[in-house]
Amino acid sequence: MKYDKILLDHGSGGKVSHNLTAAMMLPAFDNPILAQLNDGAILEFDGQRIAFSTDSYTVDPIFFPGGNIGDLAINGTVNDVAMCGGQPLYLSVGLIIEEGFPVRDLETIVGEMGRAAGRAGVSVVTGDTKVVPKGAVDKIFINTSGLGLIPPGVEVASHRARPGDRIILSGTIADHGITVLTQREGLSFDSGVTSDTAPLNHMVDQMFAVSNAIHVLRDPTRGGVGTALNEIAEKSAAGIRIFEEQIPLHKEVAAICELLGFDPLYLANEGKLLAFVAEADSDEVLSTVRRNPFGRDAAVIGEVVSEHPGRVVMETRIGGSRIVDMLAGEQLPRIC
Repeated sequence: MKYDKILLDHGSGGKVSHNLTAAMMLPAFDNPILAQLNDGAILEFDGQRIAFSTDSYTVDPIFFPGGNIGDLAINGTVNDVAMCGGQPLYLSVGLIIEEGFPVRDLETIVGEMGRAAGRAGVSVVTGDTKVVPKGAVDKIFINTSGLGLIPPGVEVASHRARPGDRIILSGTIADHGITVLTQREGLSFDSGVTSDTAPLNHMVDQMFAVSNAIHVLRDPTRGGVGTALNEIAEKSAAGIRIFEEQIPLHKEVAAICELLGFDPLYLANEGKLLAFVAEADSDEVLSTVRRNPFGRDAAVIGEVVSEHPGRVVMETRIGGSRIVDMLAGEQLPRIC
């Protein structure tokens, strides 16, 4: 470890967070499954592959345009299972609640969790609730874990990107990050920007129905698209080239990012995916994604190349190029 105290940066999903994982977590729990560092674990029992994932949610504020901490928690774990190629089936829910938390707010959150599970087609089958003294936790924290079955023939992982693959992004970036930021800071913009939190498992099923040449899936949450692409480039030992002009971005989000000094490539998304697809299948997969309600703005944003292995390079709108590095620290804590 390079630090003697835990910082907010350690929860960013960027370089500092990766250092914590590599220096402490991996040595303590060393095993081949964990070492893959995918969105979830891929387990095998009697020839059947199972995707398993867990995540904790501490978003501030807990209510925001487009969602709340409840549906965010359900969708997030559903998506992590789907990014392993799994079809999510069962979830657990753990609640840590601050003493004095309004019962009406809890009813709203739990109710939305139930509706989110219904939309995703999953069942919440077990859980736990703890109440801690006032001030020991900020309102409410939620943990969700999920299990799903991986169909035969589906093989996706961060190390499977290959030169020639096209990179599909399922929609506009940074919507969730900007929504939470503006709500947290009380900023008022006449933009109508809302969180993109959504379940992506049905979209993933539709994609595999038309192609068995999908090599990598990733939902770019903490650290955004920039960090996710760097992780894939590193694990695959391949270069990635993306094109700024082709990255979907709402004009309102772009304007707010420019005003506040944020790079949208590093802001969180909660209802978008990156798919690395063989060139021959990329057009059909893109068309399939665009037919899904959560993929209407999908685009091919880049490709995997043999040059500059382990690096992400972006061709800019003005004709230049720049290296897109992994997020160093924390742009915006408690985003999910």
